[in-house]
Amino acid sequence: MRETQNDGLMWALVKERPEEGLWMKRVPTPKVGPNDVKIKIHKTAICGTDVHIYQWNDWAQHTIPIGLTAGHEYVGEVVETGEAVRGFKPGHLVSGEGHITCGKCRNCLEGHKENCKDAKGVGVNRNGAFAEYLVIPSCNVWPCNPAIPEEMYAIFDPFGNATHAALSYDSLGEDVLITGAGPIGCMAAAIVKFSGARNVVVTDFNAYRLELAGKLGATRVVNLKEEKLTDVMKEIGMTEGFDVGLEMSGAQAGLSEMIHNMKHGGKIALLGLQRADAAVDLETVIFNGLNIRGIYGRKVWDTWYKMSTMLQAGLDISPVITHHFDIRDYEKGFEAMISGQSGKVILDWSRVNG
Repeated sequence: MRETQNDGLMWALVKERPEEGLWMKRVPTPKVGPNDVKIKIHKTAICGTDVHIYQWNDWAQHTIPIGLTAGHEYVGEVVETGEAVRGFKPGHLVSGEGHITCGKCRNCLEGHKENCKDAKGVGVNRNGAFAEYLVIPSCNVWPCNPAIPEEMYAIFDPFGNATHAALSYDSLGEDVLITGAGPIGCMAAAIVKFSGARNVVVTDFNAYRLELAGKLGATRVVNLKEEKLTDVMKEIGMTEGFDVGLEMSGAQAGLSEMIHNMKHGGKIALLGLQRADAAVDLETVIFNGLNIRGIYGRKVWDTWYKMSTMLQAGLDISPVITHHFDIRDYEKGFEAMISGQSGKVILDWSRVNG
């Protein structure tokens, strides 16, 4: 890459062609509107959504426009603000909510922005944060507390998914089942343990990520290739099933096993995205009185506040960050994510022009 050029362009990771990969290109630097904030990106993290875009799977082919700048997990500093913006100035360290909401629908007006029917995703429906600069509305900008390490803010988006799901039900003294030991499942394990759960059982087939879940708070991990969940429940003294379930895998088998191992009246939060034709045993849901809640994104700004205060109160999710790469080696970062032998992967943008 060449040194910075004053040509109105910046480096960005772009979905330039309808095939596997992302390409580092120079694209127009975004303009700042009256209510916008321009952020110089310091660090980004790779999300599973970014992997879908990179691999160009069926979802991406039907969702992502060619030419889009990807990325929505980031931290950076304010370098410019619109004339109507108050509360942010150049030099402020910030992150931001990745769902740009309409502000006009019933849910937005009631303060439930996470349920906006017309939300647009940064790095999905509009250009994202895998770039030198990102411009978003000031109402989507979150001020970073300097007492919290900067790279933690680069993963506040997925940490927020985990927090929204994990805090959707009271876990104090409860037995919690988490299906799926991806980074969000691992962070959810840390949160429910921090919130006072008794047993935190995490299931998966990936030994690497199960080990990571153990580091982050799971009291028992279950590799379903080697053990049966029902045997583990007996081993730890459970007799009536799990009180709370957090489905993070998106696998039909994971959801089915959860439904059949909940106590009567148990509570399930669904974050993992199931196939449209996934079969669900509604008879068991009904006769066992299960409560199932869909989880999307983060509560704005409730979840962000909880994330910040939990970290300040001693919650440690730092082990979930397992890899760091210079942005110029972004392909290695995606390789690590795709391998399944990683937690969160951080990309450092400080030397993009080096």
